Amino acid sequence: MADTTASPHLFADMLTRVHAICAAVAAEDNWPAGIDLSRVVVEPPRDASHGDMATNAAMVLAKDAKAKPRELADKIAERLRADALVASVDVAGPGFINLTLKPQVWADALRAVLAAGSAYGRSGIGGDEKVNVEYVSANPTGPMHVGHCRGAVFGDALCSLLQFAGFDVCREYYINDAGAQVDVLARSAFLRYREALGEEIGAIPEGLYPGDYLVPVGEALAKEHGDKLLTMPEAAWLPVVRDKAIAMMMEMIKGDLAALNIHHDVFFSERSLITSGNNKVAETIDFLRAKGDIYEGRLPPPKGKPVEDYEDREQSLFRATAYGDDVDRPLIKSDGSYTYFASDIANHRYKFERGFTNLIDVFGADHGGYIKRMQAAVKAVSAGKAVLDVKIVQLVKLLRDGEPVKMSKRSGEFVTLREVVDEVGSDAVRFMMLFRKNDAVLDFDLAKVIEQSKDNAVFYVQYGHARGHSIFRNAREEAVPDLPETDEARLAYLRNAAVERLTDPAELDLLKRLALYPRMIEAAAIAHEPHRIAFYLYDLASEFHALWTKGRDLPYLRFIINNDAEITRARLAMVQGVVSVLASGLAVLGVQAPTEMR
Repeated sequence: MADTTASPHLFADMLTRVHAICAAVAAEDNWPAGIDLSRVVVEPPRDASHGDMATNAAMVLAKDAKAKPRELADKIAERLRADALVASVDVAGPGFINLTLKPQVWADALRAVLAAGSAYGRSGIGGDEKVNVEYVSANPTGPMHVGHCRGAVFGDALCSLLQFAGFDVCREYYINDAGAQVDVLARSAFLRYREALGEEIGAIPEGLYPGDYLVPVGEALAKEHGDKLLTMPEAAWLPVVRDKAIAMMMEMIKGDLAALNIHHDVFFSERSLITSGNNKVAETIDFLRAKGDIYEGRLPPPKGKPVEDYEDREQSLFRATAYGDDVDRPLIKSDGSYTYFASDIANHRYKFERGFTNLIDVFGADHGGYIKRMQAAVKAVSAGKAVLDVKIVQLVKLLRDGEPVKMSKRSGEFVTLREVVDEVGSDAVRFMMLFRKNDAVLDFDLAKVIEQSKDNAVFYVQYGHARGHSIFRNAREEAVPDLPETDEARLAYLRNAAVERLTDPAELDLLKRLALYPRMIEAAAIAHEPHRIAFYLYDLASEFHALWTKGRDLPYLRFIINNDAEITRARLAMVQGVVSVLASGLAVLGVQAPTEMR
């Protein structure tokens, strides 16, 4: 059973101390009541030469305190200098306060890692708040491609990050099974059905899906129905073929996701909104109309590129502009069917009814224009009680040795997710899909992600974890024969190590990096940015490898000193801290932490 206890947090501790000092200054100087201290932060300074931590307290409170920022900073700094953790305080520029902490703080920070073990970095900031994260949601018309892969990995890592930060997360996949594209899928599958019955179908007609992945669907239909479907009009066979094709496509998609160890809690069908005997789209439209959010009107012609749901006629329009959108939006097409947006509104209203007020949608690169209308819709259906954050996942450029990879034979149109996972492995795919901010285009080079070099981030981080375990093995052979092999036993064994003997600047830098982990987790969770973990792990691994290399040149810095058992145990404790945090961060990203590299 996983340990869910939140671990100690040095930055949160210092923030509490800064808040207490600000409150004391407020009382002494008779500040107005109710000044908001939530704007005060304690964070690492951008320039490490400025100290270990910095606070903006004087900058954000000066106006309320009716004081000059620099003068207020001097008052706060004076009290901070008396704090037991603080070695020195400097006031910089107009009022920034930079803190340098005592070396003992970093030894205690390592002890906190050893004490918490696998729970180190776990946070309670989520307060068990329910969060719905909708991600992937690829149309069920074929296998997943590399673009879907990035959104799948991002969404899954974000869910794990939020859970680690104390949120109650629901992983949701919205199946787009009610639009015209699934009718095209059915017609494409019907062609393969005819082929399975022995008919020569020739080239796949333009507008249908050409991939070989529909051959098994045709064969399954032939086995189940024989040639009966051939005698039916399209109106009769199309729903039968469509349901079978969607079911088989979803099984394929779930298999593709499983190859990346991605599993959703909920697969929600768009079609179920209108075919379950309780038409939630109509119900939602009636709800919005009753509160004055829908009216009959005409839209001006769209500027720039054409809009897929624009029609020059009087129609039912959602007052999206009343909730922050740029234009009001149509809900019902001229043929009486619902727009995609109408179904999406009903879907998000249903999420709200299920108790979710914290909603996150992960969209592909071509859905940037959809953000404002969906946020407007969520405001309308929840009376402002729910908040929707939309994360755009940009395109992936698939390369091999710098050259673009050609499309897949299997799909006929693109390189599939499964082909990439089969070639380079799930770990490389997951880590490298997160080793860039989600809204930046990603170059994914199939050759480079399997290189064993510092330039390959996933290898470098996993090698850091494996190197730590190699050090443990060497220590058992050379100096500490009773060093336990299991993580829990080793943590207990090293908790009493004399870690205050870790005084070299490179050692202290490594301890400072470990102390930053819980704050990084919280900041990444609040910002919905799991890439921060990948960046952090690479930096941690880099500092660890650099210290190991330094020990080769300077023998007194080696991790194992045969004639000094105390410093050896202290450095093994430091290695354990690195190993624990690397394993923790990799687990959040869904990447393995190997104990040796082959």
